[in-house]
Amino acid sequence: MTIKSFFARSELAATLWAFRREFLVVGIFSMVANVLMLMPTIYMLQVFDRVLVSRSELTLLFVSLITLFLFVVMSFAEWARSRLLVRAGVRLDEVLNARVFNAAFEASLSQSGAAPQRAFSDLTQIRQFMTGNGIFALFDVPWAPVYVLVLFFLHPFLGWVAIVFAILQALLAWFGHRRTVAPSEEASKAQSDLNVYVQSKLRNAEVIESMGMLGGLRARWAERHKVYMHKQGSAQGLTHRIQVYSKFLRYCQQSFALAAGALLVIDGQLSPGAMIAANVLTTRALAPIDALVGIWRSFIGARSAFGRLEELLENHPERDPALTRVAPTGALALRDVTATAEGREAPILQGVSLEANPASVTVIVGPSGSGKSTLARVMIGIWPDSMGEVLLDGRPLANWDRTELGPHLGYLPQDIELFEGSIAENIARFAEVNSELVIAAARCAGLHDMILRMPKGYDTQIGEAGSTLSGGQRQRLGLARAVYGDPALIVLDEPNANLDDVGEQALGRAILELKNKGKTVVLITHRPSAIALADRLVVMQEGRVQMQGPRDAVLTELRNRAAAPQASTTALRPATA
Repeated sequence: MTIKSFFARSELAATLWAFRREFLVVGIFSMVANVLMLMPTIYMLQVFDRVLVSRSELTLLFVSLITLFLFVVMSFAEWARSRLLVRAGVRLDEVLNARVFNAAFEASLSQSGAAPQRAFSDLTQIRQFMTGNGIFALFDVPWAPVYVLVLFFLHPFLGWVAIVFAILQALLAWFGHRRTVAPSEEASKAQSDLNVYVQSKLRNAEVIESMGMLGGLRARWAERHKVYMHKQGSAQGLTHRIQVYSKFLRYCQQSFALAAGALLVIDGQLSPGAMIAANVLTTRALAPIDALVGIWRSFIGARSAFGRLEELLENHPERDPALTRVAPTGALALRDVTATAEGREAPILQGVSLEANPASVTVIVGPSGSGKSTLARVMIGIWPDSMGEVLLDGRPLANWDRTELGPHLGYLPQDIELFEGSIAENIARFAEVNSELVIAAARCAGLHDMILRMPKGYDTQIGEAGSTLSGGQRQRLGLARAVYGDPALIVLDEPNANLDDVGEQALGRAILELKNKGKTVVLITHRPSAIALADRLVVMQEGRVQMQGPRDAVLTELRNRAAAPQASTTALRPATA
């Protein structure tokens, strides 16, 4: 595989390929720095073999000044390549952060196993590797043969000594790669799983504390933590052993290089100055390879992060900007929709077909577990595993740009999800707050007067997940958010679950107001009082639509079906004297 074909294999690789000019300039600066790394060797040769022999102070002065100037150039080259890589890392983050955010959000929405919570950590790990010592070692390795070649010029025996140790270090690097990749990746995955487990439990701290669940959960955490520590210890142990081997090899290389030079001096084939210079040059020749052994763990981590991020972006491609942008009217149609979930044998929804039209209220009823909440998610396009057609204004929902479509959809989930911020920001969906639209939505939800009684009104902070509000207040605030901006399609999943009588009356008024505005309203409920609002009634049972049609016709059919078994039982009952 060529370098260009590698960088063209995926979106992430292509993004890195866009920085090839920066990498080329870094390569040029690395060439300058590595060539000038020969200066200590040359300076040492001049001092030992020329200055000390001639005893010329002027020669020493000029040689020292030239060397100092070249050291300044070398330092500038190293500083320039470091600064250039840091800027490239910042630009890489600017290019990818929004893309990674969207892909991680979609992965979380689809409940995929790509660990979307690690996406930004992976991006940070790649950026840090790009700007750290690891990338410098990769740029310096190609110059090791140059130093070895100079050693051959001094004496072939010195060159062969350097080659032997270079081969040994390369084998050590290969051995480290073979032995540490799998344990390091397993330890990283175990750490990620442990963090996710802890975070999920912290989100439910009140439930855990109130019902005394801490001991059992701590025991489960301890088991996971033990597994993580074992894998982490194994991975670190391997890495440290390889580093010890590398140190041993480096010390042997320094001593044997000096011994080889001394042997040549004894035989009269090398000067003392060349002997010391050769020792320094051998160390410099093998330094990049030694650095690779030292940064191998970070390289493995960056490579794993690259693979995960590459998979995430590939599985969640950027949305087509040419998707439909016309504002919908709200006409919704489902055609033979089937919805499944991972780990569940039977589908949640089976062959569901129904319609909901503008200026109408469709009420969906059915027992718990009949698939009503899943149906609500399918209707607004957020259920990951579904087949069939979900059409909005006759077009597949997937063909709409979600960013453009979002303001035209209203959704109130069964579990209200509010966010840290003010009441106005939550109602406005954290977009630019339009005061008139916020107040209109709050009035529609019957929330306006209650908000005005709060200390800061619409600027009142509600805390994380709306923790400062009651269940009924959170539900009505969620309703206000759902109707903000007069969306064309509003799907309400159990909107009256936490409402008192006043709140339920306000809900009824809001639904009638939306209907009168020509909106499409889908209401999922258990309460019989909400059925009175329906134009169409849909009855769900075990993931299927049992009945649907005009409200009165469906209610009549339900009464007839309920009466039939009773009549049959009465007919079979024996007559009494």
